[in-house]
Amino acid sequence: QVQLVESGGGLVQAGGSLRLSCAASGSMFSINAMGWHRQAPGKQRELVARIISGISTNYYANSVKGRFSISRDNAKNTVYLQMNSLKPEDTGVYYCVALRGSFEYWGQGTQVTVSS
Repeated sequence: QVQLVESGGGLVQAGGSLRLSCAASGSMFSINAMGWHRQAPGKQRELVARIISGISTNYYANSVKGRFSISRDNAKNTVYLQMNSLKPEDTGVYYCVALRGSFEYWGQGTQVTVSS
């Protein structure tokens, strides 16, 4: 089992920045990827960014490329999502997700609200 706890969400004005953190605990053996998904009001969840073990290039959704950056501190078992130049359409609940093969572990989510 893997437990994921997100933090860092909040209310920010458009153009501002936030950094989300995801602290992972439990059995991290064979966790091959970690990422962030978000769910905007009335929309389906979407993958925002993903970092894959052993691969130097991270994945970003087109809507966040150049503004968001995902990183990982293996010593702390923590994944970060640095979000800059935030837009109102970035509003939503952000979930941390860990992958073990095709199995996904999800955190409880943290709310991000961007005001115009």
